[in-house]
Amino acid sequence: MPALIILAIIVLLPLLFVVLTYNTLVRLKNHIRDAWSDIDTELKRRYDLIPNLVATVKGYAAHEKEVFERITELRARCQANTGPVRDQSGDEKQLVAALQQLLAVVENYPALKADQHFLALQQELVNTEDRIQAARRFYNGNVRDYKNACETFPSMIVANLFGFESHDYFDVEPAVRQTPSVESC
Repeated sequence: MPALIILAIIVLLPLLFVVLTYNTLVRLKNHIRDAWSDIDTELKRRYDLIPNLVATVKGYAAHEKEVFERITELRARCQANTGPVRDQSGDEKQLVAALQQLLAVVENYPALKADQHFLALQQELVNTEDRIQAARRFYNGNVRDYKNACETFPSMIVANLFGFESHDYFDVEPAVRQTPSVESC
């Protein structure tokens, strides 16, 4: 009887460890998927703001055609990209740089900087960027926890055994860093 108990412990403890570790890795992977959907929602909000922002600036700075075309092209590419996070991150970095370039163009147009419609759009973009950054931090925290579980011993054995794949961090800077202000003349 004691030999049967010892045999049961020897077999059941490793099996219990594998099951618990597997379930933990699945839960972490699902947290990553959920966190990515939050980022995706905020990115779509940004994509919806961009045409209005471009149209408003275009009314004041029509000769900045290449900036507008670049933003339109990058927006379309970002919206269509549903591939790996690494690819999406690269496209988003280019879009952010183009948006920053657009906002730099605005600096040359004091009347535009005071336009209430533009200011409202810029404020909404600031708010959206804040939400993107919060979602990005949450996503990256989940990726960190998942990577730690997949790369530390002994859970890495289960991760390798069941083919848990690595996930990339989403590293994109905000297009707008601060709330816009109107300078009085």
